Amino acid sequence: MSSLSERLRADMTAAMKAKDGLTRDTLRMALTAVRTAETSGTTATELSDDEVMAVLTKEAKKRREAAEAFDGAGRTESAQRERDEAKVLARYLPAELSDAELTELVAAELADGGFTEPRQMGQAMKRIQPKVAGRADGKRVAAEVKRQLAG
Repeated sequence: MSSLSERLRADMTAAMKAKDGLTRDTLRMALTAVRTAETSGTTATELSDDEVMAVLTKEAKKRREAAEAFDGAGRTESAQRERDEAKVLARYLPAELSDAELTELVAAELADGGFTEPRQMGQAMKRIQPKVAGRADGKRVAAEVKRQLAG
């Protein structure tokens, strides 16, 4: 069992004892998503910490998108619940890259790879994406790559 999965289970137990419904429910949902990912293949395999991190990143993104949808529909209470769940998941994810850090990282990778034209965006993204995995949203990364290749 990965140490991150163990930490999620321990924190969920602590939330149950503390009667913290938001944390308990959010971690229960996250552990269910991890279990689903473990059993989704032809054989049940235990996920590594990196794979658990990818599942948590995906779940956090779902929460952000749901909050935006609820805001658009005027359901502020539901949107706030989704944002609160995303904050709980954020405790287990690496810190987001700042705009300056992202700009610097993209510039360095474009220079290392020799990418200078907008038509090379796909190749550049393949090189950059693993370096920012879980620390920056793909849309932000793509926008920065596009901006730097155009300039």
